[in-house]
Amino acid sequence: MTLKATSLQDLAPVRRALAEAAAQEALLQQQRAEAARRLLAEQKLFENTVGPVHALKSAHARHLHAPEPPEPLPLQLELDEQRVLQEAMSDEFDVSTLLDTDDQLSFRRPGIGLDVTHKLRAGQWSIQRQLDLHGLRVDEAREALGQFIRLSHRTGIRCVRVVHGKGLGSPGKTPVLKGRVLRWLVQKKEVLAFVQARPAEGGAGALVVLLQPGRRQLY
Repeated sequence: MTLKATSLQDLAPVRRALAEAAAQEALLQQQRAEAARRLLAEQKLFENTVGPVHALKSAHARHLHAPEPPEPLPLQLELDEQRVLQEAMSDEFDVSTLLDTDDQLSFRRPGIGLDVTHKLRAGQWSIQRQLDLHGLRVDEAREALGQFIRLSHRTGIRCVRVVHGKGLGSPGKTPVLKGRVLRWLVQKKEVLAFVQARPAEGGAGALVVLLQPGRRQLY
């Protein structure tokens, strides 16, 4: 804004305006100086706290370090643990609702017809391998049965006999392993069906077991 004085009386307002402008300019200068001092103080405080700051090198001069490869997964250990879980056959498994309790005890998976158990009873399946659990403790019998079923299936065996005994030599003349073997077999996914063996094959002391078809493997 331009101020013009046309008489002496007009000089007083002009002087006041000039004084106000000078005061405003001085105040601005003071504010700028104060801001500069604060900035300098903040920079010194930063340097005292984190140390001197250096410019980063050019991106072309960087040396990139490849990340270290992860440790190999213990695949065999996982496979072994899975196998152990598969072999974990429980003694508490209730098979009473899964068994056909006629004059000769039998079991068949859902979807397996009665003709399968009839053929097993009639001896139309040739027994290819046998496991005798006589004299084994419960834990030993469980492990032996799990390995027997698994390896028989892996080598393409379809029909096996498992001898659990009649318990004639046990206290009370009751079979110790028979009920457990029934529970264990029902829990094995490789087992399709089983029936009590014919008298000539062990009768009440043995079971004839039909396994899922398996591809023959060398191990």
